[in-house]
Amino acid sequence: MHIKVSTEPKINKTVINGARKEINGVTNVFYDGYWIKCYEPPVDNLIAKKQLIQSLTRRLFNHMEHGINIPGRLLDDVRAAYDAEQDPRKKRVKGAMLAGALFNRAADIFTHLVELEASGVEILPENDLMHTCGLCLREALDFGKLVKHRNGDEGIDELWGEPFKAFIMPIDDFYESRYVKIAMTMKNIDKAAEYMAGCIREDPRFPGLDQLLLEYAKTARRKCETLRTDADIYDVWSDFVVSGESVTEFEPVEVPPGYDQPLVDVIDVRHMLKAGVRLIAFITRARTPMPVSTENFLNECERYKKRACRDIENNVRF
Repeated sequence: MHIKVSTEPKINKTVINGARKEINGVTNVFYDGYWIKCYEPPVDNLIAKKQLIQSLTRRLFNHMEHGINIPGRLLDDVRAAYDAEQDPRKKRVKGAMLAGALFNRAADIFTHLVELEASGVEILPENDLMHTCGLCLREALDFGKLVKHRNGDEGIDELWGEPFKAFIMPIDDFYESRYVKIAMTMKNIDKAAEYMAGCIREDPRFPGLDQLLLEYAKTARRKCETLRTDADIYDVWSDFVVSGESVTEFEPVEVPPGYDQPLVDVIDVRHMLKAGVRLIAFITRARTPMPVSTENFLNECERYKKRACRDIENNVRF
């Protein structure tokens, strides 16, 4: 069973960030108002780093726009194409492709270094190939700012930074940094869910929907903290999906007779719910805050509310 400090997260001043405790037999770590399930990091060696970077690579390209997963062997070609491009919009896309090629070049180098070490060759941190790998990751991080998330709203710079951090940091420190980011992600999830809940809490057409939204946020937080290799992932993922469906498939009831308060159009509410559930799903799967997308979503919701107020002033009821 997952336990959180509160439904509306507030920083617990009696608990310091980084504190650990057992909750129902599971070790949790506290950051910024949340108790987060934590895992034992692997042994810190090149093999573990390779596996970690490979995992981060898959996750990175899974969340980014299509067409940027360019093999490292084509790095020189895509760099030449980027340098030659004059159209600003095409140059952004080719810069995103360059970021992918740089990232894959670094992963290729690291894979071969691990293979050499497995053959008995000592690989020191000051090795030229290690230095080149680091430079590729750093440059990929710079060009990663040009890459958009698959929703088209924004890039997620943090996802490009994680492989570089995994390369330069001890694995223990990298895992700890992820818990900080998960707490920030959970706060982003709650912000979006609680805003939607507030929009419809007093709406008589959607009784109980606000609680379904808060439950969706709860399952999203649990999904956010759970690794794919965790035995609980089957229940965690299915709970998350079904909870989101319960929100988007909610059927409104009739407006009570004589009700004269502003009401957001049902079509707008449905659009808000689908967009909000989709946004939370993006945030949850990336395990990284998405402030630009969230702000765009909240602004759209505000437009719905203002339109409802104008409609009631004009005696329009939907």
